[in-house]
Amino acid sequence: MKLRNQATRRGRRAFIAIAAVTVAGIALSGCGAGGTGTSATDGAGLTVVVEGGGKAELQPIADLYKEETGTEVTLVELPYAGLYDRISSELQAGKPSFDIAALDAIWLPAFAPGLAPLDDLFTDDVESDLFGGLVSESKVDDTFVGMPVWTNSEILFYRTDLFEDPANMAAFEAEYGYPLAAPTTWEQYQDVAEFFTQDTDGDGAIDLYGTDVKGAVETEWLATVSQAGEENMVLNADSGEVTIDDAAHKEALDYYVSLLPFAPSGAAQLDWAGAQNLFYQGKLAMMRFWGHAYRQTPDDSPVKEDIGVAPMIGGPGGVAGVPGAWYLSVPASGDNQDAAKDFISFAYEHNDLAADTSLGLVARKSAFESKEGEAGFENYPALVTTLEAPQSLPRPATPQWQEIVDSVLVPMIQKAVEPGADTAQLLSDAQSQIESIVQ
Repeated sequence: MKLRNQATRRGRRAFIAIAAVTVAGIALSGCGAGGTGTSATDGAGLTVVVEGGGKAELQPIADLYKEETGTEVTLVELPYAGLYDRISSELQAGKPSFDIAALDAIWLPAFAPGLAPLDDLFTDDVESDLFGGLVSESKVDDTFVGMPVWTNSEILFYRTDLFEDPANMAAFEAEYGYPLAAPTTWEQYQDVAEFFTQDTDGDGAIDLYGTDVKGAVETEWLATVSQAGEENMVLNADSGEVTIDDAAHKEALDYYVSLLPFAPSGAAQLDWAGAQNLFYQGKLAMMRFWGHAYRQTPDDSPVKEDIGVAPMIGGPGGVAGVPGAWYLSVPASGDNQDAAKDFISFAYEHNDLAADTSLGLVARKSAFESKEGEAGFENYPALVTTLEAPQSLPRPATPQWQEIVDSVLVPMIQKAVEPGADTAQLLSDAQSQIESIVQ
């Protein structure tokens, strides 16, 4: 959900390039007691490096861990790019200053050579309480290298004041032949988006749009690809086959573009922050957005009391979102691996404590279920339904994923949302570009 800068992208590629060289040394230094790393706490506690809002998610767990074990857990908060760079450089050197790192899901394949196995933590009971996409994403080359600590997905946000207005309800059913409600399919979403694209103040200009179309991010289109029924979005990470030029990807891109008449102009530059602002300002009837946003509506938003949530919409393949998970991992060259794994196990057991934090995100099914019916957690059922959907598939587990996103996917989507775009040609070009990256 964050923007990545050029320096970070170069850092990722540099880490990938030398990972094969450093893996042998890292693995050896992680064997036996100790290793060559130095902990910032010198054995007196544990240090966890974490991004932005992740500190708030982990703080109550860290506090309880100290209360119950006497071990101090220091949470070191870094910006997204800074976190990546620090982990990358210290894993390369084989001397991490941290005992545990909170990793974005897309980083796991690149960092896996420098991470300790967590296979012993993934019991049958643990796996059964995690969404399938998180279990598969936790594993790189048949080894578990991260324990999910919180997860997310896009869900549907809509304005209840518009959807529950009697005049709108009557007019919609008269025009489309079925009741107005939170849409569940591509067709319904398009109908509702069309209906609410209106000139509400009678000045001849559209001032309410049915939806947005985000050209500057890739994840929403990837969710649409899964909704189209694609099992291997963009590429098959196991075989290396690039799939982006197949029928499902074309259907998804065409649907994505079909929503442009019901969205504000400037789609090519619209990112997550821009879409969120449009919705909070009352300019959109609906948006597909990460579930955590339900708790972040500004107090001065004119729609603050009028926000409904529902599962992500579905296409021919059914409902699908893209899991947005973060994982706790242990450096293979760290000094405190046993203690680090103990904290990770504790964090899993007490995952429900993160529910009452600012983002309100958890990873375990039971942690979501623990808030059933509680005010302020109306987004949880929508998240669970979306994350449990068979087509809510993780992104391909390839070390080149971020390069593919930055250099191919986002530019392709930005071109696709411009007038007169040839989606077939764009996908064909993307196929060639991705093949050159992964070969």
